[in-house]
Amino acid sequence: MIQLIEENLVRQNKALMLLFILLEEEFSRLMQSNPQSVSQIELSIQELMRQIAVERASLRRKVQQVSPGSDRVGELLESMDESRREAFEGLLGLLDDTQQKCAVQAAKNHQMAMALFDQSKGLLDFMHNQVKPKNTTSYAATGQYAKVSSSARILTGRL
Repeated sequence: MIQLIEENLVRQNKALMLLFILLEEEFSRLMQSNPQSVSQIELSIQELMRQIAVERASLRRKVQQVSPGSDRVGELLESMDESRREAFEGLLGLLDDTQQKCAVQAAKNHQMAMALFDQSKGLLDFMHNQVKPKNTTSYAATGQYAKVSSSARILTGRL
């Protein structure tokens, strides 16, 4: 069972390395402002994260089988021999480092996506304000003040 736990940790580590590569690719696509390709890679990232979650749940079950009442691999380290403990500590350290890299890259991606959103929204608001009627004190054909909506409209009528 310990061998299965070790194999699970290795799979998770490889999956997190792949996740980091995908996050970097997503960032480069965000920099190119190509939303179609960003959404494609985002789907891959979401599927990979789902698979990692399944692996983690499987790992937790295996740890509980080896040591009932334990939820974490770190709780098993005390019962292992020295060489196996060092191997597990190395795997756990590598897993933690890769997770931290992924978290930093995901934060960069989030900041870039929000900046692009703010930029697009600002541009859209500016363009909307440019076409919105500025003079709201116009007379209608009846000789009264026209009821003008604050939104942009197409002008129609006769001259």
